[in-house]
Amino acid sequence: MGAMMRAFNWEAHPLGPPATWPQSLQANIRLLLNSDFPMFIWWSRELYAFHNDAYIPALGDKHPAALGVSARKIWAEIWKDIGGIAENILNGGDSFYAEGLRLLLERKGFPEETYWTFSYSPAFDDQGQVNGVFCACTEVTSTLIGQRRLKTLKDIADAMAQLQTLSQACETASQILAQNENDIPFNQIYLINRQETEAVLLGASGQEEAPPRVPLATPETAGKWPFSEVQRTKKLYLVEDLHSLRGAGPEVQMPLKAVVHPIFQPGQNHLIGFFVSGISHELEYDKDYQNFHELLVSQIATSIASIQAREEAARQQAELIALFEQAPVAICILRGPEHVVELANPGICELWGKQYGDVIRKPILEALPEVKGQGIIELLDGVYTTGIPYVNNELLVMLERSGTLEPMYFSFVYHPMRNAKREIIGVIAVAIGVNEQVEARQEIEIMNTELRAINADLDNFVYSASHDLKAPISNIEGLVATLVEHLPLEVQQHEEVQRVLALMDASVNRFKRAVSDLTQVAKIQREAGEDIASINLGEVVADVQLDFENMIRAVGARLDLQIAPGSTVKFSAKNVRSIVYNLLSNSLKYRSKERPLHITIATQHVPGFTVLSVTDNGLGMKPEDKDKIFSMFKRLHDHVEGTGIGLYIVKRIVENAGGSIEVESEQNKGTTFKVYFKR
Repeated sequence: MGAMMRAFNWEAHPLGPPATWPQSLQANIRLLLNSDFPMFIWWSRELYAFHNDAYIPALGDKHPAALGVSARKIWAEIWKDIGGIAENILNGGDSFYAEGLRLLLERKGFPEETYWTFSYSPAFDDQGQVNGVFCACTEVTSTLIGQRRLKTLKDIADAMAQLQTLSQACETASQILAQNENDIPFNQIYLINRQETEAVLLGASGQEEAPPRVPLATPETAGKWPFSEVQRTKKLYLVEDLHSLRGAGPEVQMPLKAVVHPIFQPGQNHLIGFFVSGISHELEYDKDYQNFHELLVSQIATSIASIQAREEAARQQAELIALFEQAPVAICILRGPEHVVELANPGICELWGKQYGDVIRKPILEALPEVKGQGIIELLDGVYTTGIPYVNNELLVMLERSGTLEPMYFSFVYHPMRNAKREIIGVIAVAIGVNEQVEARQEIEIMNTELRAINADLDNFVYSASHDLKAPISNIEGLVATLVEHLPLEVQQHEEVQRVLALMDASVNRFKRAVSDLTQVAKIQREAGEDIASINLGEVVADVQLDFENMIRAVGARLDLQIAPGSTVKFSAKNVRSIVYNLLSNSLKYRSKERPLHITIATQHVPGFTVLSVTDNGLGMKPEDKDKIFSMFKRLHDHVEGTGIGLYIVKRIVENAGGSIEVESEQNKGTTFKVYFKR
């Protein structure tokens, strides 16, 4: 500006050459030219304008012509707002200060909404008389408009969080946007229907026409928004001239422009709707304006997706509840550490002897107070805190039915229920009532001493469980398969549905494995004493070793055989093989990663018995766990597959034949199993 002032033809200007100017004017001009803060001086009664470089952006396209021109002419469009202030100062009035004053400046070819913080003060001549106006100013347009837009975004976020339906969300969003007419002269929110054939209007504000439905399959015609184009490109569409879009209808003066934004599913490229907004005729559609629209669309999309997810979850839950209600077994879901009954199908209500309304949304001790002290709460607490499923069969529980306590027998599974973060949030219980089976077994016990001698209680349990549980488990598996078959692909891919289906599938498969193993137990007990022959233990060991040859080689195990001469026993061939197979399999599975696996299989003769020993240097076990490993379903390590029934079967086989099995073990050192075959 200093260079421009020096080059200016002041000879032809009413103020004349700079050499004739008052010293005060020259000093003030030097002051503002050397300042980095926007400043100007309007000098004389004519208010001739002088300004510095920092003030040039405020002038816009009025620069450089504004130099030496009367302020009344430069700012003719806002003189009604500021002229009186300047004239008052010229006439000896007080200085003036304004903060965030709104002014419509025509500096870019249109009346532009701007905001200013400034002060007007008198400029004195050499005689100390007021002969002009001095101004220091700063434009705060971006700050105030940004605050206005942030408030709109906050209001949208606060309001949308509490809404339950898509119509409520879109209507509320539009009404909030209507409060910011400066940025959003009008708005419309369209969502694409489930068939993706049309866009449906769910929210609107302002005077612009908003068709309730817009087909997507055909090209747009006059009066319709370019939704098909946005759907094709998946990019925003700027409507430069709304008059051409409106067609032959009555002309609306403002605004002249609008933008159509695609609304995407958050985090995806899937289009779910369109956001239409008018563009203020008093603002440029610059990057800040575009970012504001993008943030609005993102906030609306997030709220819509949240509501859609809740609606979808509710629909899926209703379907799952319907599925559970049809299940041929009793099912309930207990949530939280208090085991609140979240779901109870008719089967479980019938077993409990309760009405649905008497138990739902109540802690289990409130729904079934009579189970206190019967160990049920302790079992649930164990599954909830450890995450280890619990299986029980023919558990006796005293339940209040018709006003009196009655004995009820259940076979059931307690399985931990986890959320998406794998945190335990509850327990799923699947049960069947086995009163009839227990009563039948008890009658058989009275009549059959032979079954009582081989522990008729367990025999009848495994027999009934291995048969009676197969049908309901198969039914559940079939129901789950039917559910998956009929669920839409997008529902199947939903995270919550996949989690529940995976949980159900895991529970069914675990139950099936348990039933299969129980079937094997029942078979062993019923066939005790059959298939007896002279069996060479060395040959059996060699045969089993061949089965594990690949695994032995893969893990780098060393196998030593020390078979004593004459190691022949009178035993069932398949049962001897099962014993050797289980013991060698355990040594291979429970090896230590800290050292190469070394297994020794040996036989020796002691009075009355031939002893088979299997020794390894694997994980070993604590002394207190030695007696536990022969229990049904007991497992000390979960990093390998299994149901914890193999050693139980070995023990039953050996003991049914008059022998015994012993274990010697030290944790992190290894284990030795000794099987005593009766001679």
